Amino acid sequence: MLTFKKLKKENIQELLPYFAAQRTHLSDFSAGFQYMWNKQLSPDYAFADGALILRELYVGKYYFHYPLSPTGDEAKEEAALTEIERYCRDNDLRLHFTNVPRGRLGALALRYGAEVHISDPRRWRDYLYRAEDFRSYPGGKYSGQRNHVNKFRKNYPDHEFREYREEDEEELLAFLGEYERVQRSKNSYLAQEEMTEVYELLPHIRAFGLRCGLLLVGEKIVGASVGERCGDMMVVHVEKALREYEGAYPYLAQRFAQAFCGEGVDYLNRMDDAGDGGLRKSKLQYLPCEIVDKYNVVPHRAIDGVSRLPEIVTERLTLRAVADEDGEEYRRLAADTVRNRWWGYDYRVDLEGGGLPSAEWFLAAAREDFHRKNEMPVGIYCGGELIGEVVLHRFGYASEAEVGARLLPEYEGRGYASEAVRAMTEYAFLKLGLDRVEAKCNRENERSAKMLVSAGMRRCGEDDTYYYFYKTPAT
Repeated sequence: MLTFKKLKKENIQELLPYFAAQRTHLSDFSAGFQYMWNKQLSPDYAFADGALILRELYVGKYYFHYPLSPTGDEAKEEAALTEIERYCRDNDLRLHFTNVPRGRLGALALRYGAEVHISDPRRWRDYLYRAEDFRSYPGGKYSGQRNHVNKFRKNYPDHEFREYREEDEEELLAFLGEYERVQRSKNSYLAQEEMTEVYELLPHIRAFGLRCGLLLVGEKIVGASVGERCGDMMVVHVEKALREYEGAYPYLAQRFAQAFCGEGVDYLNRMDDAGDGGLRKSKLQYLPCEIVDKYNVVPHRAIDGVSRLPEIVTERLTLRAVADEDGEEYRRLAADTVRNRWWGYDYRVDLEGGGLPSAEWFLAAAREDFHRKNEMPVGIYCGGELIGEVVLHRFGYASEAEVGARLLPEYEGRGYASEAVRAMTEYAFLKLGLDRVEAKCNRENERSAKMLVSAGMRRCGEDDTYYYFYKTPAT
């Protein structure tokens, strides 16, 4: 079972080995990114099979980053995917992946088949550049940048570029303050929030292994850039310059690449444009070698394509949606707390105000569960009378689900439950395309265990509370 912890700024260092070795070319997998945008994304993290799993809460839904193995071990990443699937199934969460690298998209498509929704929001994509292009600005395609660099060097012969030192802190803060006053005039919440995070990031430059370069004219800092080595790329987290110093930006970018993008650093990741038109134009003018896709992938389960409950006819029974006129019998079934202690759910947990709810309340709850695609509750009818319920629930992402049945007391002991379970599992295999149907029963409930065996289920394990069963199309 995965155990997620809140990713606080003070424990980001725990993730540094994963970020430093990553080869995804995604800026999200970096200490600087997680530090600066931690508040907005509210991430959690966990480890599974040697892989890091990040999880974000966005608009009430959890999004799981594709697992990150520091060595790029696909087998470990796939094992972590299995753990994520199990976690979502056990906690009734819909599975949403985010930050999926292009190189892993095919693996997910094969894993989930056609039942998957894929999106690639343009504003999230990172801009990736060849480091050598920034070091030299070669050829006609970079003539504009070279002209700006030459103009800066000519206009400010007393310029200097050097690596940040702790004794530069006061001067760097003065530069950022001057830069921030200009940013405030833009009245951009995102820009102001970024400046706040830049200030907070500075004390962690050494701890995170970041590289910071300063551009000075005389004794004054007129530009600063902060980057982080991640695999074969340098992620540029901060790049600020005073625009009145013409050419400062292209010159700062070039000198930073020359100073810090040496052997083994083949690429510069200058992050996304956040949907800002001006920023997008600027990033494109530097001629990226790749605009790095970051995919969202939403796998669909078998239940997601079911628009209405089935009607299944067996030798003695009809399985179908519970009708309004059978509400009182359904309430008697659902409110039987003595028998439902084996069912694994007590209606009183969701009841406000106490007392026995109406038949309409129970029916509405069951129908809402199906509407939300949490389960498929089907009434068991014999001779036109409602005698119980059979349910497919806990749908997973590997073509599996769990089945359970319950009967009104006067109909127990006649084989109705096993007949209903057998019919429901056949429907699951033939109509829903499932590969496995599971079941469990309390160890004290011997009648239920015998019923499941009679329905063709095989026992496959036990713990202190339950016996576990399964059935496949071949068994």
